[in-house]
Amino acid sequence: MLMRLAGVVAALVLLPAAPAWAHGADAPDGTDYRTVVTEVTPAMPGLSVRAVEAGARLELTNRTGTTVEVLGYQNEPYLEVRPDGVYENVRSPAVYLNATLTGSAALPPGTDPTSPPEWRRASTAPVVRWHDHRTHWMESAPPPEVAADPTREHRIRDWVVPLRTGVSTMEARGTLDWVPPPSPGVWWAGTVLAALAVAGLGLAGRFRSLSARATRPGTAPWDDGSPVVPVGGRAAAVARAASAGLLVVAGAAAIGYAVGRELDAGNDAVGAMVRGLFAGQIWAVLTALAAVAAAGYALRRRAAADFALAMAGACVAIFGGAANAAAFGTGVVPVPWPPTAGRLVLAMVIAAGAGVAAAAVLRMRATAGRGVRKGPLLSPRR
Repeated sequence: MLMRLAGVVAALVLLPAAPAWAHGADAPDGTDYRTVVTEVTPAMPGLSVRAVEAGARLELTNRTGTTVEVLGYQNEPYLEVRPDGVYENVRSPAVYLNATLTGSAALPPGTDPTSPPEWRRASTAPVVRWHDHRTHWMESAPPPEVAADPTREHRIRDWVVPLRTGVSTMEARGTLDWVPPPSPGVWWAGTVLAALAVAGLGLAGRFRSLSARATRPGTAPWDDGSPVVPVGGRAAAVARAASAGLLVVAGAAAIGYAVGRELDAGNDAVGAMVRGLFAGQIWAVLTALAAVAAAGYALRRRAAADFALAMAGACVAIFGGAANAAAFGTGVVPVPWPPTAGRLVLAMVIAAGAGVAAAAVLRMRATAGRGVRKGPLLSPRR
């Protein structure tokens, strides 16, 4: 069964023709500038252009059956998206400037936008993604209007990327806007408070309830001789089961956010999704799956349940949540949902993962030096 599953995954990853991009290693975890493609004019059936990776790249798909050319910064031939794949003109400066989001690459000798094009094949699929700096704000300082009032949205500019098919010219048009970022301190404060609330599960069974009494008469004014709820008893078992459930939620949320990032990156086909998750979200996915596995381990009443919960909770909080926490302080979040929804998912991953880890550590400290009694998860100790 495992071999069949591995074969299916390998087929999904390897069989489709490779488009002209690797997963965007420099795709931002968040940004305050929103890039949107508004139209391709004149419209052409089978030709589409969209912004992906939180606007870091443009993606052009050419299913027209003819060649579509993307022009560079000096209107030189830059890319040709042909029916049999993508070709780049190695004489165009845009090939090198567009290799990174910062556009800081040095131009090699022989680069000349006025020279006849020298085409090099880059892909076997008629789809290409590239950083186009006409669609970005490239300065380190914000635009003057943003500096004057960063608390509201601003239209920075309307941009145009020239295209050509045969002798006919076309344009991909879009907008670049400033989106005011939220306060990261508010999001972190809420996340920490939620994590502390979850960590309180680690105290279950350590203190008597309001109706519980001391074990020895005369030790306190409220004593009536009733027994204290024992450490590690039924209350702790219920809390451990609740921790396991919350860890499943954290793992599912982490996988959901990773999938959302891939959808925002344009990887909406199954094979592209799998490749993207393996290339750019592997640690988030692995720790999320480990969190679900640890929860199942704990629910099966294993002796090292709390250790497994602590390790898995900490890992999913770090790799599935905190690694993406730049989104707490950016106006644009790289998921195909409203930014607030993306931040809430991240807060859930961090709070549930870290809280479960802390609760498990508290239980381990409380039971240090005690033998672990085998038996049903919800059975009290005798």
